[in-house]
Amino acid sequence: MSAGTVAEFIGYWENEGLAYVRRGDYDWMAALVPGQRVLEIGCGVGFATQALARRGLQVLSIDSLAECLDLARQRVESGDVTLMQADLTALSNEQCSSIEAFAPDTVICWLMGAPAETTGAMPSDAGRAVIAYREKLHRLVAELAASLPTVQALHFIDRTAIPWQAKDIGRDTLVSYHSGKTLLDLPFVADRQHALFRKLGDETVAQNRNTHPSLKGVVPTLASMLAERKK
Repeated sequence: MSAGTVAEFIGYWENEGLAYVRRGDYDWMAALVPGQRVLEIGCGVGFATQALARRGLQVLSIDSLAECLDLARQRVESGDVTLMQADLTALSNEQCSSIEAFAPDTVICWLMGAPAETTGAMPSDAGRAVIAYREKLHRLVAELAASLPTVQALHFIDRTAIPWQAKDIGRDTLVSYHSGKTLLDLPFVADRQHALFRKLGDETVAQNRNTHPSLKGVVPTLASMLAERKK
């Protein structure tokens, strides 16, 4: 998601995040995380960090937006959570040293998004800028994880929409996508048993009976992909 300004971005995720909380989506996401020490790339407004803390995990969460870190700090009171302002595209040597010293087992990147002033998104680009931004950041996350010898797993979750009856095919597509882009030539492997989908409610994307047949039965989902370091 890429709202226009930082304030609009935060406002969107305050409302959207509450819906995720009510459905138990964040708890579902957190339950999929292996290990005990988690590096979270992008805390957003703090709902995901909150779910990780509820599991009793030790978390180092970084975000480039001070506004997001302030909101996450208000939501998370656990002493096992550390928040750091950092831009993944321009980590300093000191920030890299702090991340390495934290020694994470798992790196997660959930629901990647940013204001349009960061992604360059425009209404006329049909979402291409957001897709390019997401692919770039996912790759940087994977490269960072590969550089940290303690990291044994990577966990990506993003929102998408699929025909629910074809979710098994979707699992293969998800594995192929991350294997060919995010994880290419890196020491991590994605397997279809770790490719999961979760409905975001029961409404289909298109309710109009005149909608193109290819969209019938398509539902908004969370797409979860856990990749493990090669043995």
